[in-house]
Amino acid sequence: MSPRKIRLVTDLIKKLKPVDAVARLPFVQKRAGEVVAKVIKSAIADAKNQGASDTDLIFKEIQVGEGPRLKRGRAASRGRWHPIRKRMAHIRVVLTTRAKSEIRNPKSETKTENPKVKNLKAKVQVKSEDKSKKKEEEK
Repeated sequence: MSPRKIRLVTDLIKKLKPVDAVARLPFVQKRAGEVVAKVIKSAIADAKNQGASDTDLIFKEIQVGEGPRLKRGRAASRGRWHPIRKRMAHIRVVLTTRAKSEIRNPKSETKTENPKVKNLKAKVQVKSEDKSKKKEEEK
């Protein structure tokens, strides 16, 4: 199946939780829904094997990349050949737990500037003011 057709389905479900996405995919009127559901179920099973709870999982990313193409042809009139490209896709689903994504680093929240950096900024501003004064004096 072509990546373009699969992306239509993945765009519908990427904001949902994986468990909710698997529940909704059978009702999507696209054939790609079955394929995407299999991939998500596999990712959920892998996460469970690693000790994560399926209710805490969220999608980190869903990628649909282009796979190899089968090049086939169909006979046409006057001895010609019309190409048929049978496209394939690689589907990549990465899950993460909600707890890890909501943890914030307290060190990154408190921004403490180095006093030396402040002094350098002040010196740079003073130098630029001196240059502008010199230019005015020359005129």
